[in-house]
Amino acid sequence: MITLIVLFSALIILILALTFSNSLSEVTSSNTMPVANIGKDELLNCNLRTEQTRISDVSVTWEKAGLKGLVYKYKNGAPDLKDQNSQFNGRTQLFPAAVVAGNGSLLLRDVRSSDAGEYTCSISSSVGGGRVNINLRTAAFSAPTFKFSSGALTAEASRWLPKPNVTWSDHVGNILKGNTRLTQNSAGIFNVVSTLQPVNVSDTYTCRIENNLVIAISRATVTGSDVSGTTYFTYNTASTLLASAYLSIITCVLCIYYLT
Repeated sequence: MITLIVLFSALIILILALTFSNSLSEVTSSNTMPVANIGKDELLNCNLRTEQTRISDVSVTWEKAGLKGLVYKYKNGAPDLKDQNSQFNGRTQLFPAAVVAGNGSLLLRDVRSSDAGEYTCSISSSVGGGRVNINLRTAAFSAPTFKFSSGALTAEASRWLPKPNVTWSDHVGNILKGNTRLTQNSAGIFNVVSTLQPVNVSDTYTCRIENNLVIAISRATVTGSDVSGTTYFTYNTASTLLASAYLSIITCVLCIYYLT
């Protein structure tokens, strides 16, 4: 029985080591769970930790799990794209001036839904190297525009995917009942139109549009016949790796419980 407990304890340690192995690397990313806006450009961050402002013999390789070929490769001071997958032709770029300082960040242009997945950035150089995994999620999202007419406040956002929900609230946070209509175009992207009525002139209202990846929070103030509004976005950063590790550990604990 003691042997079983020791074995399962070792398994838990191994799971945690694999989950957090990125943090032991000399290569890091400021955002390992980015959400890219479909049709826009996205910068995937990847940096070699070094105090030197210029390093030599830098090689940067970007790969994507399950993809035949490479996303991008930079070697000997120039792009090396002979093994690049055609999906990324003309859509990827590194910045040579940044690479010699240990910055291997990848610019991905015109993001597609199919770009979602796990990427690995590997850097080697004269001062060391390592790798980091980045889980790219893709969505479509846009800030709403507001208009006020006949006592009704209307918010319209032209690009949302996955399907969003809309919530209205007043300046103290009370939930208000709005009327929301979603229409989907041929690409599957939703247009959102939501109306709140009645509203009071000079009051501020919050319109929250959200799905499982992105939240847009807009505050709109009705000023006569006009509306002034501001919007900011937040992103779901819940780590699937942490969830996987948690489930694996729980499974091990249950195994120990039932075997003892």
